[in-house]
Amino acid sequence: MAPSAAKPSAGPSFRRVALIGKLGSPEIAASLRELEAFLHKRGCETFIEKDTAEQMGVRGADYAAIGEKADLAVVVGGDGTMLAAARNLVRAHVPLIGVNQGRVGFMTDIGHRHMHAGIGAILEGQYSTEERALLDAEIHRGEECVLRTLALNEAVVSKGSQGRLIEFDLSLDGEYIYTLRADGMIVATPTGSTAYALSAQGPILHPAVPALALVPLNPHTLSARPVSISERCVIEIVLKNALDARAHFDGLALFDLQLGDRLTLKRSPDAVRFVHPPGYRYFATLREKLRWSEVLTKEQ
Repeated sequence: MAPSAAKPSAGPSFRRVALIGKLGSPEIAASLRELEAFLHKRGCETFIEKDTAEQMGVRGADYAAIGEKADLAVVVGGDGTMLAAARNLVRAHVPLIGVNQGRVGFMTDIGHRHMHAGIGAILEGQYSTEERALLDAEIHRGEECVLRTLALNEAVVSKGSQGRLIEFDLSLDGEYIYTLRADGMIVATPTGSTAYALSAQGPILHPAVPALALVPLNPHTLSARPVSISERCVIEIVLKNALDARAHFDGLALFDLQLGDRLTLKRSPDAVRFVHPPGYRYFATLREKLRWSEVLTKEQ
């Protein structure tokens, strides 16, 4: 199923709200305390994620409990914090909204200055929702599956600490595409097309486009270019030659690869559900985060 475009929701307000924050940040701890007090005044029951709560010196709830109890999860931080929360809560279908106190923040819509107004509007039912695709990933070593995980942004096969090129076969739906020597390969979802893949000159994919991006990393040929493929494709990458290679997923899960290992990627049946505040527009976010207006002004 393709990711749904954002659309107004007439659903009820959220009453049981989980709070998740970037670890080790006093500023974010202060924002979480402020937000918790605000939610209590609005009649909401709150749960603070366990690791976040330890940083604040209070009791918390693990992700399993949040998945069972919460109607909404508010993530305070940046995209990395949102990625971790999404990976932990996607199976429980808990929707997420982000308050940006990170750097770029493509997935955290509400600025800290507008936290009360944005969250307040969402509690009053003024919001839109959007589903974002994930990848199911498996690594096989011989007949054994040695890793199963998820990726919301991207799955990456890359060279390790020795810095030497790796060589791998790429196949789509069982069809051999090519053998490539490169620093690696990024397989990005539309959400991840504005992350690592963007810095590697990959295409930006709108979240409603049912596609994935294949982005070679510094290929040892000029003919290997980024390609957009259907999200229905099953992607297989087989490591052919490398002394040191790794696979990582959203920058959060890391796995050391051996010769002959097979990474299989396909669209997950689950999807992350984002909640957006009133006025959210995808291209407005790109215009702000990528400074398109600023670039145009300088060129003129």
